[in-house]
Amino acid sequence: MHELSIISSVVDSVIETLAAYPGARVKEVRLRVGALSAVIEDSLQFCYEIATEDTPLAGSKLVVNILPVVMHCEPCGADVEIASLQSFRCPRCGESVADLKQGRELEIDSIEIDEVEETV
Repeated sequence: MHELSIISSVVDSVIETLAAYPGARVKEVRLRVGALSAVIEDSLQFCYEIATEDTPLAGSKLVVNILPVVMHCEPCGADVEIASLQSFRCPRCGESVADLKQGRELEIDSIEIDEVEETV
């Protein structure tokens, strides 16, 4: 299950970012995950719960945005969304497409935090 190592890296990155916001609490971490990235969303969610225990991210929510596969079709001159991962053919003209524009991403999109006000 490589999702655990992926989520561990995400948690480490978020904790590193939190250093600039002392006392802040993470509410939500949003990921952009391409359909071809070879990860399973349920596994990411499960691993996130485990990896955030006893960290500043404990109790936060993981939101996974699955991005469709987008290819560039040379004959059409357009970027097209591929409906099926079984056939890399342009849905407009039926020609084979091979120029991947989107679909392999695996990145932190954003982090939502609650800043804690310091009392003086």
